[in-house]
Amino acid sequence: MPFSDYKTALVTGASSGIGAAIVERFRKEGIEVHALARSAEPLQELAGRTGCIPHAIDVRDLPALTQLTSEVSFDILVNCAGINFPGSITTATAEQVDAEIAVNLQSALHLVRLVMPGMLQRDRGHIINISSIAGIYNFVGSNTLYHTTKAAMHMLSRQLRVDALGKRVRVTEICPGRVATDIFAHVAGIDPAAARAQFVDGFELPQASDIADAIAFAVAAPIAVNISNMEILPTLQVAAGLTTVKPENG
Repeated sequence: MPFSDYKTALVTGASSGIGAAIVERFRKEGIEVHALARSAEPLQELAGRTGCIPHAIDVRDLPALTQLTSEVSFDILVNCAGINFPGSITTATAEQVDAEIAVNLQSALHLVRLVMPGMLQRDRGHIINISSIAGIYNFVGSNTLYHTTKAAMHMLSRQLRVDALGKRVRVTEICPGRVATDIFAHVAGIDPAAARAQFVDGFELPQASDIADAIAFAVAAPIAVNISNMEILPTLQVAAGLTTVKPENG
C-alpha cells in the first residue's frame, strides 16, 4: 500500500530523536502528521519546520489520548515514546517502575486499543512499534525495566498481527541498536555532552533519519507485504556475548 493510501499518522515521542525524524519523513510523503510529546517548545519548532500538528500531551494522560483519537481517524500509529532510567531493578524506585511501564508499554496498549478498531473497520492501517534490541537480547549493566518493557512490546507486535488477521492492517516492529541520538544522557544519567562523548562521538552509528527511512520503506511496501520486524544495528555492533564471573567470597 503506497503512502498515498494513507492520510493521517500519530507519532508519539515526537519532540526529538527518532520520533522527530519519523515526523519529518512522513511529512515529506504528504501525510497529515499529529506529533505528540510532553515538550511543547521542541514540538512547536518541529511544527514550524515540517507543518505537523503538535500535541503537547504526556502519553500517560489517557483522557487526552482518548479525546485526540476520538477526533481523528489515524491510518498510521507510531508508538515511539520511551524512557529509560540508569541502574537496575535492584536500585529502581517504585516511581521509576511505574513510569517505565506506563510510558514504554501501557501508553502503547491504550493507543492500539483506541486506534486499531477503526483501522480494522476501514480495512486499512499500519501500526509501527519502536522497540529495541534490548527486547530480544540481554546486556550486562543494562536496565531490567527497559528490557522487560521492550520485550513486552515485541510480543505485543507479534500478537497484534494475530488480532488483525484477515484485514489489511499491518504491524511493524523496529528494533534499533545504538543510534546517534541524545537518549544516552537519560540512560546513563549524565550530562548530554558527556553522554555524546561516551556513546556517540567516534562511533559509526545510524542516524535517526536512517530509522525513519526504514520505516518509510515498510509503510510503502505493497499491501500484500507486511515487513513485520527489523533489527537495525550499526555495522560495527553485534548483540552477542557471554559473561561469567567468580563468586565474591572466593
